[in-house]
Amino acid sequence: MFEGRKIIISTKHSKEQVIAPLLEKHLHVKCFVPENFDTDKLGTFSGEIEREHDPITTLRNKCLMAMEQYNCDLGIASEGSFGAHPTLFFVPADDEFVMLIDKKNGLEIVARELSTLTNFSAEFISTEKELKAFAEKINFPSHGLIIKKSEKELGEMQKGITDWNTLNSAFQSMLRQNGKAYVETDMRAMMNPTRMSVIEKATEKLIEKIKSTCPQCNTPGFSITDSKAGLPCENCGFPTKSTLSYLYQCAKCSFTKEEKFPKQKTVEDPMYCDICNP
Repeated sequence: MFEGRKIIISTKHSKEQVIAPLLEKHLHVKCFVPENFDTDKLGTFSGEIEREHDPITTLRNKCLMAMEQYNCDLGIASEGSFGAHPTLFFVPADDEFVMLIDKKNGLEIVARELSTLTNFSAEFISTEKELKAFAEKINFPSHGLIIKKSEKELGEMQKGITDWNTLNSAFQSMLRQNGKAYVETDMRAMMNPTRMSVIEKATEKLIEKIKSTCPQCNTPGFSITDSKAGLPCENCGFPTKSTLSYLYQCAKCSFTKEEKFPKQKTVEDPMYCDICNP
């Protein structure tokens, strides 16, 4: 379905470094990156342009804009969000989505990688000692930094700082003006190797989805759409809240399949049973 076709990677932040090798190896496509294509118009991490839509809508728009502008019927893009992990309180997370759109075959396949592997951070800093400590914490200079007056004041912001002389010079200038500086991690992919590795993981998941084909129509992307709880307790046999089965569905022909005991467990430990361990 994909072999030999050209696929556009919608990015201006060098994401092709991790996406292209995987696609070319596993899907045998020919990757290219659009010249002068500005994905920042859909939102920036540093605050100049607010993201108007949710990550999936933004991702779809990013992909389709590049495909339409460069007359390509196969495209891929990624979109990330940073903040508190949804279940691990006070733990920062990188939530990456990768989407492949195939207009020729009417396909849209999405994969997600929610990772605690991130250096996402920001602080008000007023001394050089604090600056050095923050820089060390976020793995500077391999990971870039941004300096500005405050989170929302962007007038004299400097982005993409990756050497100490530039960082200290920008900090001292901000210090003379305001007595402190707002320093944050530059989360653009080309400035953040840790984020790049999470995008790579999301792309690997996407390829796994693509390789999973529908048993009925052979369309790629036959994937989990829901799960059912009810794995029986080993002691009393009562249904627990643990996963009993996964439900797979084809996005094209709507064929569904239930896979029981997906974690190779037919019973659950009584410690997770509401009857045996209320």
